[in-house]
Amino acid sequence: MQLTHPIFTDAEAAREHLEAQRWPHGPNCPHCGNARADRIKKMEGKAHRPGLYNCMECRERFTVTVGTVFERSKVALNKWLLATFLMASSKKGMSAHQLHRMLGVTYKTAWFMAHRIREAMKEDVKSSGPLGGEGKTIEADETYIGKRDVPYVSPQRKGRPFLKRGKSGGAQKRTVVALVERGGSVRSFHVQHATKDIVRDILVRTTPTANRRSTPTKAASTPRLARNTPSMRRSTTTARNTLAAKSTPTRLRTCSRSSSAAWSASTSIAAKLTCIATLPSLISATIAAPRSRSPATSATTSCSPRSKASASPIGGLVKPVTPKQKARALLRRKMRHRR
Repeated sequence: MQLTHPIFTDAEAAREHLEAQRWPHGPNCPHCGNARADRIKKMEGKAHRPGLYNCMECRERFTVTVGTVFERSKVALNKWLLATFLMASSKKGMSAHQLHRMLGVTYKTAWFMAHRIREAMKEDVKSSGPLGGEGKTIEADETYIGKRDVPYVSPQRKGRPFLKRGKSGGAQKRTVVALVERGGSVRSFHVQHATKDIVRDILVRTTPTANRRSTPTKAASTPRLARNTPSMRRSTTTARNTLAAKSTPTRLRTCSRSSSAAWSASTSIAAKLTCIATLPSLISATIAAPRSRSPATSATTSCSPRSKASASPIGGLVKPVTPKQKARALLRRKMRHRR
């Protein structure tokens, strides 16, 4: 439809077009709902305004604009239709200043018309039903527009006033939460503050139950939470023990196992003293010698009391090597290899 169409330039043609759209089967009374053609009379003559009808059932008069946003307006009906066409067909919307320039009306009139047309375009949530459906995706987001009528103070400030203007004080703007259906419609809600509970309440009231689905959070998918299970604790402990065993030299591990076996199996005090006396020399040899994992080397360094009794005579009582001393010896060996 072109902007030069008669319904955009002639008020009478615009009225006839609107009557054909609203009353395709004849006029209906908006007051009582009477649709009988013999009980509705068109008022003609100079004393009556154009397009006036009289209902004989309720004795009320009406026009095609009664019950619409065009009612009780002195602006010509063709300008109303042109403004509606421009706002509905503009991809990025239409400002009141643009309507003021194109319609030839004042800015206040264009502002009033734009607000009425937007009010008519507003979706009736009660009759339209919820957003989304099977296979639909709904996105929620909030924005801040204009200035608040009543300043909002966050509960975290505990009643303390804002000392600065701008973003440090929340900018005191109106909060608008919008729900966008991908490939569908958009619904906006004016709220006092966009908190998690308020946005969730809007989603629950607006979306159907079948369309709601929970998205797994990042914390639920992290391995740290999975470690709390018994199976993960056992596997973690086993891996830690295996790693500690691999980091210990082969000679020292063989010596420790053989010394423990000799210590527990032998009941002779002399055998125990022999095993204790061989530990310092064995640790010194282990630190000085290069690291080897071959079975032959491990077998030759076995610290049994029988094999070391002749080579290491008992010169006195020697204190056993503590785990702390073993760790220090390993640390010194690692630092020597790094250098």
